Amino acid sequence: MASAQAQRIKDMTDIAGVRSNQLVGYGLVVGLDGTGDQTTQTPFTVQTFNNMMKRFGITPVPGAAPQLKNVAAVAIHASLPAFAKPGLAIDITVSSIGNSKSLRGGTLLVAPLKGVDGQIYAVAQGSLVVGGFGAEGADGSSITVNVPSVGRIPNGAIVEREAPSGFMQGNLVFNLHQADFTTAKRISDTINDLLGPGVAFALDGGSISVSAPISANERVAYLSVLENLEVEAGEVSARVIINSRTGTIIIGKHVEVAAVAVSHGSLTVTISENPEVVQPGPFAEGETVVVAQTGVEIVQENNRMFSFKPGVSLDEIVTAVNQVGAAPGDLMAILEGLKQAGALKAELIVI
Repeated sequence: MASAQAQRIKDMTDIAGVRSNQLVGYGLVVGLDGTGDQTTQTPFTVQTFNNMMKRFGITPVPGAAPQLKNVAAVAIHASLPAFAKPGLAIDITVSSIGNSKSLRGGTLLVAPLKGVDGQIYAVAQGSLVVGGFGAEGADGSSITVNVPSVGRIPNGAIVEREAPSGFMQGNLVFNLHQADFTTAKRISDTINDLLGPGVAFALDGGSISVSAPISANERVAYLSVLENLEVEAGEVSARVIINSRTGTIIIGKHVEVAAVAVSHGSLTVTISENPEVVQPGPFAEGETVVVAQTGVEIVQENNRMFSFKPGVSLDEIVTAVNQVGAAPGDLMAILEGLKQAGALKAELIVI
């Protein structure tokens, strides 16, 4: 019977060579309601428009400077899934690269999407779905909600070419999402217990190589069995994560503290300025002046000292700190002090 902490191999690993690929393209969005690029500042939009017209047999008038208020130059990007075959539709994201105020209501004209190798893997076209919008008054006042210069086209690109994959080459290699020697050994042991010794072996703390059939059909069925095997992952090392921007503190399971005493107090200094008007006496030759009266107040909280015994667990740390009433900022200072004193038996990570 599998442990309650067991996970499927497919949830812990990726198969080497089975991955998505990033695609990028460039094109024009047309049909905008006067929110397109200001072509005097984005000459590449006019250049792209003229090149498109030439492909349709229309020669631009020499010296003409068209003001294309309903056209915007855009960048297009998408993720090509693993094993995506020609004819499959994928989602795309379209982003303005000029000074277009909004792509709302626009239509992307046909544009090729290329991989890092320069090959065309998909062709994009369609009407944009834009979540943001903007409005502007005659006096120059304006309001913008979300980001109207970015939109998406669901199923907006058609795959034209399948990306190369290393799935059929040699052994199957499982790459762990989080490298861990214990987990790598347990996965290889679990596979060997099912298929026999020597079938799987750990290459390092992050990869496990598994012998696999040569036939594609057999390899798929073989992998289907392996990825559903359940393995208890190795426990991560003791860590304390501190996010100084949000005040979030995460203390791992195996964090312990050596024998140490802690006292943490807060010193509050308050400075106030109270202006006071001073007037001269009757018939006195003086002027009315404003004199600043400065008040300084210092308050120091007398927090109690608490001590940790050797090998204190997570629960005891949290209980002791809560009894003192320390805020997240105070707790950060305490943990950093424990680390500097060598009493915190964990890796302290500040993000």
